Amino acid sequence: MLKNHINEIAERYGALLAEIDRWYADCLERFPGDIACRKGCSDCCRGLFDITLLDAWFLRLGFALLPGNVQQTVAAKAGERLQQLKAIWPELAPPYFLNQRPEEDWEELMPDDDETPCVLLSDDGRCLVYAHRPMTCRLHGLPLVDPDGSLLHDEWCTMNFLDSDPTLLTGLRADFTRMFREEVTLFRELERLLLKKGFKELDTFIPLALLVDYENFDWTRFDLLAASE
Repeated sequence: MLKNHINEIAERYGALLAEIDRWYADCLERFPGDIACRKGCSDCCRGLFDITLLDAWFLRLGFALLPGNVQQTVAAKAGERLQQLKAIWPELAPPYFLNQRPEEDWEELMPDDDETPCVLLSDDGRCLVYAHRPMTCRLHGLPLVDPDGSLLHDEWCTMNFLDSDPTLLTGLRADFTRMFREEVTLFRELERLLLKKGFKELDTFIPLALLVDYENFDWTRFDLLAASE
């Protein structure tokens, strides 16, 4: 019953991510000469960044579809990343939630100058789990502006819109506020199913997410009170 409910949450999240993909595809169609970020581009797939438990769970669904030998190769790279992080944070343990560490200390874990390729990049630079990549990966590269002009994110990739300000283009706008609210709703449903309590945030890194079997993890073993503070 629990598995069915979680699968239903994952299916709804997949539909939300598909909506974001349609928005991005529309942007590419409207401004083909101004947007360099597209499938196959991995210039920004470097270093570490935090993703939600919801993204981590969805990511693992895609990881499970990879051939066994590919999973082993990726897991080995993820294990190396884990050891690097444990050198900074020795107490880091499954399920590897960053929120058990003060947020002001996160920068040490994900420095801006880290150029290490994502563990999920293939030898030719393509994402191995493209259909299951996190929401951040799908939104990266363009500013996020609501239909009414409200600016939610005012940065964009330096390879995009070299000669214009994309924040002024109505053709790039979408109802991001609604989509983010839907994301939060799904996250809340997932965390309450697993943990029986609510947390403001539960975040991890992509390599760490690949090292935890969320479906068979004993969620009752951990007191995650620190993550709610």
